[in-house]
Amino acid sequence: MNNPSYQPPLHRYALFTAACTFILLLAGALVTSTGSSLAVPDWPLSFGKFFPEMRGGVLFEHGHRMVAGTVALLTFGLAVYTQTVEKRLWVKKLAWCALGAVLLQAVLGGVTVLLHLPTEVSVAHAGLAQIFFCLIISLSVVTSKIWIEDRDHRISSNMGFIRNTALVVTILIYFQILVGAVTRHSGFGLAIPDWPLSDGQLLPSGWSPGVLLQFSHTRIGAFIILVLVNWIGFKVCTQYTHEKVLFWPAASAALLVWLQCFLGVLVIATEKSIIPTSVHVITGAALLASMLVLTLNSFRLFQKEPVS
Repeated sequence: MNNPSYQPPLHRYALFTAACTFILLLAGALVTSTGSSLAVPDWPLSFGKFFPEMRGGVLFEHGHRMVAGTVALLTFGLAVYTQTVEKRLWVKKLAWCALGAVLLQAVLGGVTVLLHLPTEVSVAHAGLAQIFFCLIISLSVVTSKIWIEDRDHRISSNMGFIRNTALVVTILIYFQILVGAVTRHSGFGLAIPDWPLSDGQLLPSGWSPGVLLQFSHTRIGAFIILVLVNWIGFKVCTQYTHEKVLFWPAASAALLVWLQCFLGVLVIATEKSIIPTSVHVITGAALLASMLVLTLNSFRLFQKEPVS
């Protein structure tokens, strides 16, 4: 097995790409929140041009495309650079997966516009965006100095339960984001217009598909995620205080989940105002990323042999 060496430029490049991807998620959220998804009706050009007049909804939609193009180029560079300097075959494959995901994401974005925003394609576009973000975050983690050079595994076997729980919670957060995307893109974000009650009652009086979907996302799913993230955050932050690669992502997730719930309430209270709705989307992505980092690091530290 080849022993990997820490490559600072590669790690910094991965971090920069992750930051740009986060900005891309915000740009995409703003497109939907401002109702600008069809401000540019053609694709891949915008009104037959590379650079249309940037005002109104075109500013958000074409701006989103410009950021997406930049991230795609960065990801291509990251994939090629990884093949050049990285010794670990699985990391090279991870980089190619990220490139494939961003290319597929671009196609889905174009199909979404050309087919006039079908819910299924819009949700797939949103879901793949989160997967791509997770791939870039993963590359940022596994190319870090701590991941590569810290070979002192101090975690006892009781970490296994925390590790597996972190994985399950990460998956649940992703599905919660997917349910939110379905709610958002199907127009059911205000199917229940108040919170914490439902039309002034503990439970909705009618269970239409929109009400069921919104109730599942804003009440059931949100509560489950809130409890699980705070539980694992408490466990990690009290039992593994000195393991900073576990402590900080767990603490971040515990704080972000409260912010995310507050923003969800604010979305309903402000009737889906642009700022809280858009920030709600990227906070969900940040929460997912925090739990992913916790999961990756807990799996690595629990290994009997160093992960190379």
